[in-house]
Amino acid sequence: MIGIFSPETLTTWKMWIFGIIRIPLIFFCRPRVVTITETSLEVKIKLNRRTRNHLNSMYFGVLSIGADVTGGFLAMEYIRKSKSKISLIFKDFHADFLKRAEGDVHFRCNEGLEISQLVEKTIESGQRQNMVVHISARVPSISDDVVAEFELTLSLKEKAS
Repeated sequence: MIGIFSPETLTTWKMWIFGIIRIPLIFFCRPRVVTITETSLEVKIKLNRRTRNHLNSMYFGVLSIGADVTGGFLAMEYIRKSKSKISLIFKDFHADFLKRAEGDVHFRCNEGLEISQLVEKTIESGQRQNMVVHISARVPSISDDVVAEFELTLSLKEKAS
């Protein structure tokens, strides 16, 4: 039965379940996976009553959630594949909001290979490993211009057995 669902649909459901159980704000924003590959993840959050501010653009907190889940779920997929118990946290966050996001926002991270190598390095060293992950946000229904850029420091550490 699982074989009939696309990887995007399965990852969206994982994201929503994680949101319901662990971080309800994620579920509240209803992110959807547009594409997932070995090297990248693209997530969309719709501009709607829940996600918009008083100027009818996406609230910056929602933009931050989009960046968080995009970088985090790409890392979580590699952690899951490694079958190791690794804790994931973002220990630093930088955002540049360049334009108003006046439509559905697509968040993209293209650093899957680097994140995969970070997971392997974490397992090999047994020490905490950090990496800056870059995420861009666009509103493709309006233009291909970047509306926000994010840098999150991904921090991984293998849990003690």
